[in-house]
Amino acid sequence: MADLKYYDVLLKPIVTEKSMAMQAEKKYTFSVNPDATKSQIKEAVEKMFANVKVAKVNTMNLDGKTRRRGATVGQRSAVKKAIVQLTADSAEIELF
Repeated sequence: MADLKYYDVLLKPIVTEKSMAMQAEKKYTFSVNPDATKSQIKEAVEKMFANVKVAKVNTMNLDGKTRRRGATVGQRSAVKKAIVQLTADSAEIELF
């Protein structure tokens, strides 16, 4: 298990049309450190945002895409995403 501080776990919010629609259900999507566990993600969200309680965390590991530029072949970095479900009595997260 990685020795991560809570401020190193969440990298950035993911702002897409689908993730914005999920905010009505109190589900927020973040790009997280690939070494972070679900419990570390839950702790980071509760510490970084006031009056927030996390009900559950779903994570997904996405492999990097293979990209070409002529004969040169490369690989994008792998990414880990987390969808955080808040409790019903929890405050909402202000992303903007």
